[in-house]
Amino acid sequence: MAHRKYVAIEDFRKAAGKRLPKIFADYVEGGSFSETTLRRNVEAFSRYALSQRVLTGLSEPDLSTQYLGRRQALPFFPGPVGFLGLYRRDGDLHVGLSAKQHGVPFVLSSFSIRGIRSLAPLLGETLNFQLYIDGEEAMTARHLRLCRDAGVETIFLTVDTAVTSVRERDVRNGFREVTHITPTLFAQFAMRPGWALDILRNGLPDVEFVSDLPEFGKGALAQASALSRRLEKNLTWDKVKWLRDQWKGRLIIKGISDARDAVLAREAGADGIVLSNHGGRQIDHGRATITLVSEMRAAMGDKMELFVDGGFRRGSDIIKAIALGADAVMMGRAFAWAVAAEGRDGVDEAFRMLSAEITSNLQLMGVSAIAELKARRKTETFVIPV
Repeated sequence: MAHRKYVAIEDFRKAAGKRLPKIFADYVEGGSFSETTLRRNVEAFSRYALSQRVLTGLSEPDLSTQYLGRRQALPFFPGPVGFLGLYRRDGDLHVGLSAKQHGVPFVLSSFSIRGIRSLAPLLGETLNFQLYIDGEEAMTARHLRLCRDAGVETIFLTVDTAVTSVRERDVRNGFREVTHITPTLFAQFAMRPGWALDILRNGLPDVEFVSDLPEFGKGALAQASALSRRLEKNLTWDKVKWLRDQWKGRLIIKGISDARDAVLAREAGADGIVLSNHGGRQIDHGRATITLVSEMRAAMGDKMELFVDGGFRRGSDIIKAIALGADAVMMGRAFAWAVAAEGRDGVDEAFRMLSAEITSNLQLMGVSAIAELKARRKTETFVIPV
């Protein structure tokens, strides 16, 4: 890959859009209804400025920091994105292996093509799993057994999708209704021959997580539709407490965007939360997640871990989240676009460019290390509303 072709995450977004069939490009990029929450997530970062200090005597830059039970090499890591293996063959594996190489966790989606059974031997302790609670306890218990058997240490329980929102791009493309390759889909696929040769050479792949369960059907489209229909609609804190009793590993609640719910998550025994509005894909006209970080940290206290996602595209975005109180940042679309555009090389380059952006901005702020930023954020102001 000619690296200079990509100098920012936005370049991967444009390249992915040219390579992917419209149904998948829109699925990754789109949000709910008017996409106001989606836009706010991205635009809100411009409402904060970073302070610049000079002549501070900088040390060798160090981006490592502590979260999820160990020292991680970077303050950001790939969050769960469904169907990575439909954007690029073995996309889930490419992102996971790159995360492992760069010393950070990888959170595998329930809607992944490659599953925990095949990825666990390759990713080891790097592998974490994103879980949805099924409408039947027995099925959720089965999912937990798969995680235990694979040696997964941390589950990210997603709780903001009990109500299915309307993503208008998906409705227009028939994403949720299509369970097999229709003539319209075939025409879309034919317009993307590079993608089609990569993905469809052996037919449409399965969602490995449920590929051995006949009731979920055959092929990723049918299986994803079945998984979505089975999600627990009456999701309550009692269900979270039940899961906490069943799962002895680390439990992170993903999809919290109100400080009152962060307190309830703590009371339910969660080890941490992901401050998230599902990338603008659920509630319309919601608040940007970056604007909630300080409020969430104040409500949670210092003992729980606070992660955040939603609209992160730049190293400076990540710095702002850390300075405001986050432990680390999860990024979904950025890595989905990178793997769709260039496979493993693209993911490696995304890690490189984001790390470089963090390093240069951090040093211009007069800070040498993420650990230093975290230690000083309690007494110094690094982020200023503008």
